[in-house]
Parts: sequence; structure tokens; C-alpha cells
Amino acid sequence: MANSRSAEKRIRINERNRAYNRSMLSRSKTMVKKFLAACEAADLEEARARYNEAASVLDRAANKGVIHPNKAARKKARMARRLAQLAKAQ
Repeated sequence: MANSRSAEKRIRINERNRAYNRSMLSRSKTMVKKFLAACEAADLEEARARYNEAASVLDRAANKGVIHPNKAARKKARMARRLAQLAKAQ
């Protein structure tokens, strides 16, 4: 348990930040899954829309420090490559 007021405050802040980080991480994973589902369904327009949403959420998570910027870039690059393959197949 905390021994000082500042330590108690840090505990509260850490819990708040942890909840925010977990929600951002969950949201980014969900968006990527929705994009992949659209790709599996071979729906190009839906996949493009889902890609834009997922890229936006990944960028926001990287800017807020929830995930590393390189991880966001890597995920976006892989999704873009998948989208290009889908577009080429159509």
C-alpha cells in the first residue's frame, strides 16, 4: 500500500492510464480483425473502408504511446500489402 499522498495519486493515475491503454489496444486489435474479415470475404470496398479505420486507430495508439510507432507502421504496411493483393485479384 502507498505510504504517501503522492504515491496514492500515482496509483490512481496508473490505474486510469492502464484502463485507457487497454481500451486503445483492444480497439486497434478489433479494427485489424475487421479488416482481415473483409479481406477474407473478398469485399474490396469494405476492406478499403476498414483499412482506413484501422490505420487511423493504429496511428492514434502510436501517437499516444500505447504501442510503438514501428509496430503501428508494420501493421499498416502488412494490411496495405494485403489490400493490394485483394485489389489485384479482382
